[in-house]
Amino acid sequence: MGINVRRRTNRYTVMLLIAVAACLGCRRVLNYPSALGPRYAGVPTTRHDSMTVHRVLRVVTYNVRYGRHIDRAINVLTTRAPLAGADIIVLQEMDAEGTQRIAEALGMSWVYYPAAVHPKATRHDFGNAVLSRWPIIADEKLMLPYIAGMRSAQRIATAATILVDTIQVRVYSTHLGTQTEIRPSKRREQANTILANAAGYSLVIVAGDMNSHGIGKEFVAGGYQWPTEHNGFTSAFFNWDHIFLKGFSPPVTDGAKVTGIVRDTLGTSDHDPVWAVARLP
Repeated sequence: MGINVRRRTNRYTVMLLIAVAACLGCRRVLNYPSALGPRYAGVPTTRHDSMTVHRVLRVVTYNVRYGRHIDRAINVLTTRAPLAGADIIVLQEMDAEGTQRIAEALGMSWVYYPAAVHPKATRHDFGNAVLSRWPIIADEKLMLPYIAGMRSAQRIATAATILVDTIQVRVYSTHLGTQTEIRPSKRREQANTILANAAGYSLVIVAGDMNSHGIGKEFVAGGYQWPTEHNGFTSAFFNWDHIFLKGFSPPVTDGAKVTGIVRDTLGTSDHDPVWAVARLP
């Protein structure tokens, strides 16, 4: 009992120190308040011949911190197994130029919406992207509730409908509010905004930096699988990067892993990329 109390105390201390550090020298972001944009999208000039012939999609979520090390991120995504050849990649903390460079290097279609201009991101746009080896036939900037915290930052999810052969899959790249911005109850409301938007789709992938582990319970309650629940830490102290699946069949593993974390990221971020497999029904 005493050990558990000490562990909780140490974690709360770490979170408090992170909050204090985050608030020192805070400058407000410049939000993009319209759900219509800005919007950036593209299709590959050369598509790599790695389209899946099986009914399994490999999904990756990767927070590339402030989009600062794009060449290194491309290296990670093209050389680190099993990230190379992923079918769907969702990115956070990106700008349009960095997103386009990664998508073209991987031969993927892409769509990107910024939430804001972030002062710590060398005053670049700061938002979420969806990359796909399959055509993106629709997309949307989903505004999440609560502009809060010292920086008064807007949070969004970038949604894309992907056509896998003749099957539509709805994908969300999201970055929920941080511990210093909003209370857990408000983060749950952000998650529920995504769940409500996704309610009309039979096959859904929600992935990204959730800034929470417990938020997964909201998705499980909404009928989603949570393959990344028992992964290790994806940042220095927390398991915050997750993938949730709705409507997909349980994977046939034959002893193979269905999710994991790639640790060797060449210093691209304070988050490690996470992957999971989604088996089409």
